[in-house]
Amino acid sequence: MCGRYAASRRPEDLAGIFEIEKWEPEESLEPDYNVAPTKEVYAVLDRPLKDVEDPKPVRQLRKLKWGLVPSWSKTPEGGARMINARAETVHEKPSYRRAFSTRRCILPADGYYEWVTGKQERDLEVEGRKKRPRKQPYFVTPADGSVFAMAGLYEFWRDRTLPDDHPQAWWVTCSVITTEAETTPLAVAPADGPHALADIHPRMPLMLTPDRWDDWLDPKRTDPDELTSLLAPPPAGLMRAFPVSTAVSNVRNNGPELLKELEAPEEGTLF
Repeated sequence: MCGRYAASRRPEDLAGIFEIEKWEPEESLEPDYNVAPTKEVYAVLDRPLKDVEDPKPVRQLRKLKWGLVPSWSKTPEGGARMINARAETVHEKPSYRRAFSTRRCILPADGYYEWVTGKQERDLEVEGRKKRPRKQPYFVTPADGSVFAMAGLYEFWRDRTLPDDHPQAWWVTCSVITTEAETTPLAVAPADGPHALADIHPRMPLMLTPDRWDDWLDPKRTDPDELTSLLAPPPAGLMRAFPVSTAVSNVRNNGPELLKELEAPEEGTLF
């Protein structure tokens, strides 16, 4: 699962990392250390430019709303519930399959937050029998400090209650693709805490390594069999995780202090 993440890199930095060809300064976002569903986020995508004769896809940095609204939806109200799409079923679910075919994106992040609970409660969650209460938050991020490139989907939704020239007539929304969490050891693990991502949560955002970026973003790649091969988990041992303040549990809190590593979990050892 991915329900909260941090994204503090400047658009200029992202432009260099992802070889962005087009982005609008007026779409710049402030660093966000507590990105929650329905917020606006940066997305990297390949798409032809409007009002240009050349149909060649252009690498763009766009501002999207997190929480996908399918194009056929009558209202946008369900977007807040569609923040994640499962890698195992994204190619067949009606809400995601069209976007998976031609509207894939990368959602750049510093890393994501996840809340740890005891093993018995996690087992019940996997079985769908109990909603896991949030406890000690951990921040998961690439061990080498590189960008956390989450595989995502985006979609367009037309608000038919507004005229064509209204600035909010079109919504562009996105969803993070998740996969099974790694059971292999973390590259850097806390001394008193989880030793693998699966110890934190059974799901994790699907991180795309740079060698997959071009293929994932290419809108001309539409064959489901070819695309599903891109959903393979990244190589093991790339991530680190550490406990952070429970202040991140409140979406109103936002600042670099949320990423400060704690010496020990605030609520005691769960392992």
